[in-house]
Amino acid sequence: MTLHPAIHLLHLAVLRTASLLIPRHQRAEWWREWSSELWHVRQARAPHREISIPVEREIAEFCFGAFQDARCLRAQSGRIRLPRATTMGSATQCLLLLAGIVAASLVVAVSLPGVREQFDQLRYRVAPSSIVLIRSVHSTDDSAPTISADQFRLWKGRRQQLFKDFAYYQVVKEFEWKETSAHSTINVAHASANLFQLLRLPIQFAGPDANIKANLSGTIPEVILSHTLWEREFNADPQIAGQTVHVGKHIAVVAGVAPKGSWRFPGKIDAWLLQPDSAMSSSHDGIVIAEMSPSSLQEKFGDHWRMTAPTPDGTPDDFLCLALAERTYSSFGIFLFAVIIAFLALPATTSLPLGEYRIGLQKLSWPTRFRRWTFLSGKFALLLPVVYLVSIDLAHLRPSLDQDTSDYIQLICSFSICLFGLRWALRDQRQRCPVCLGKLTHPARVGQPSRSFLAWNGTELMCMGGHGLLHVPEMPTSWFSTQRWLYLDPSWQVLFADSALTSAYF
Repeated sequence: MTLHPAIHLLHLAVLRTASLLIPRHQRAEWWREWSSELWHVRQARAPHREISIPVEREIAEFCFGAFQDARCLRAQSGRIRLPRATTMGSATQCLLLLAGIVAASLVVAVSLPGVREQFDQLRYRVAPSSIVLIRSVHSTDDSAPTISADQFRLWKGRRQQLFKDFAYYQVVKEFEWKETSAHSTINVAHASANLFQLLRLPIQFAGPDANIKANLSGTIPEVILSHTLWEREFNADPQIAGQTVHVGKHIAVVAGVAPKGSWRFPGKIDAWLLQPDSAMSSSHDGIVIAEMSPSSLQEKFGDHWRMTAPTPDGTPDDFLCLALAERTYSSFGIFLFAVIIAFLALPATTSLPLGEYRIGLQKLSWPTRFRRWTFLSGKFALLLPVVYLVSIDLAHLRPSLDQDTSDYIQLICSFSICLFGLRWALRDQRQRCPVCLGKLTHPARVGQPSRSFLAWNGTELMCMGGHGLLHVPEMPTSWFSTQRWLYLDPSWQVLFADSALTSAYF
């Protein structure tokens, strides 16, 4: 009796049912193997295709054994894990790590008051180009007060050709009292009445028709609170304007609140006490800010220029005029300057070529090349916010630091982090497979140093996806000066652990 087709189809149905337990990417290969094994078993037990009950029982047992093989294979496939060195070195992991650093540094920046103040400054324009700061030529610190009140009053009372108007303030530590709390020390700027008008600084809660000025009778002067003091001591009360407060020895009426980041001039100030010029103390030096006249703006003075002016004792002296538009730079300007310097210093500190990737018959397709350059650009794009945020966090980590010290810290940190970050990005790119962008692993020493001019010697790294080998010379020579990539054809794929490695990188 010959074999009936229905019996053979029944055996194949059993194998097809067992194949459902196999992972999808291995199912086709498993099915081909077991269907061919079924043919060999039948040829060995029933070569003439006759029907025999014992033989069919053995073939059925063989087919049901496929279920046990499928369960074992599925269990082994579930336990297969990609090597940690491979998964942690994927392009996606690298970009996610940089994005995580950006997010963490941003959270730290938001929690630091000094950094929030720097962010707020970006919303306000700098003082007009006609505004200059005047200091003594004998001082090298732009933030130090060097002009006496008598000198200011002398200039204010004389007819000027270069300047249209003057403003003056002295920063003094004084006590601020509230009825509900103990007194605390704050920095109070005893300022002339026209300071905020001359600097074009906005004032909150002053009202559209308010005219901020000092009480010329000297009875109740006006005070402008900083945003930080307004929030800390007055609970951000929007109805603060018009209330009477104690500022040191003075009782003043609150005229308004300076918005966040609007003050970018010398001195860390909590409140501005507006007073007449005659009330300025002669025992403290202060800061003079002047507005140049329209006729003098036509002359080419530049950002720094010197002038000779009379002093209260009758002898002339030299003074330095500094444009406030030049001095009131933001933290972003420091960051851009540091990044430019780091890019200029990069060629002198590291090698720029990424290696010879076109050695061999195989060449990269344009989507692969585009993906590789996109990955490098993505690292640079995420590196720049890391540099800015981390540097500004370090610069304003301590609130007690003055602005100049914070600027120097930000400049040094921005340059260092950017330079070493760029070097890391290039070195990381050279250590990746140009096809799958995975980190190369399993370094091995190849060759002998004594045969450098006869055969190459150095380090060989392997792509776990089976795309090729990277040869890095130990000593650059005229014929092997940079790393080279050796592509492997698909026949090499059988030597690698799992084909899923090829898609685990990007």
